[in-house]
Amino acid sequence: MTAWLAHIFRHPIKGHGREELASVVLSAGASLPFDRHWAVAHAAARLRDEGEWVPCTNFARGAKVPGLMAMTAALDEGNRRVTLRHPDLGTHVLSPDDPAALPGFLDWAGPLTPPDRPAPTHIVRGDVALTDSPWQSVSILSLATNRALGAAMGRDLSIHRWRGNLWVQGAEPFAEFGLIGQEIAIGPVRLLVKERITRCAATTVNPETGQVDADTLGALQTGWGHQDFGVYASVIAGGTIRQGDEVRL
Repeated sequence: MTAWLAHIFRHPIKGHGREELASVVLSAGASLPFDRHWAVAHAAARLRDEGEWVPCTNFARGAKVPGLMAMTAALDEGNRRVTLRHPDLGTHVLSPDDPAALPGFLDWAGPLTPPDRPAPTHIVRGDVALTDSPWQSVSILSLATNRALGAAMGRDLSIHRWRGNLWVQGAEPFAEFGLIGQEIAIGPVRLLVKERITRCAATTVNPETGQVDADTLGALQTGWGHQDFGVYASVIAGGTIRQGDEVRL
């Protein structure tokens, strides 16, 4: 496989914005630093001890609050301040760990929640990344797979529908599924590809507008007999990866 790393993304507050990085340091056994470091719990959440991983159903997310998909984020790691931007709401800056920041954040983002959904109530921080997998994962996605799905649907699909970490260019469409159980290297980093990612309704939302506008799940089912897109991997040897790094088997 001749391929290279085209994009790196993290999502500091789960479901609330994406941020592109030129490079990142990955560590063995850990997710991408500050990816899903915080999450917004809602009124129906059933949380465990503070800091423990819990399923995504406990948090505000694009599958149930489509407007969240249009948000972008920028994290200042030094002071743990996140700048969120939304086309309808404007810009909001907060320190997620500061209880005094919560009311302003809820006033700003709360209107995106549909009236039939439980309202957001507070921000939690995990001792581990609050990804959709119960183990510390990094998601790897293929630009060719995204193009193939878009072609089948007769439209261009933004990669931001999939909220992935690492985007690979140069592989064949859906070739990533053949990597399950294998190790790959990106620059000096080695990862073990472990499982496919089954997708939810968040991917049907346009990440520019926050409106549902594409049946991505139906197209995957019709064209390929599943609703999977991308793979989860675990980091087994850490290091710094950069956009443009070669991806090797």
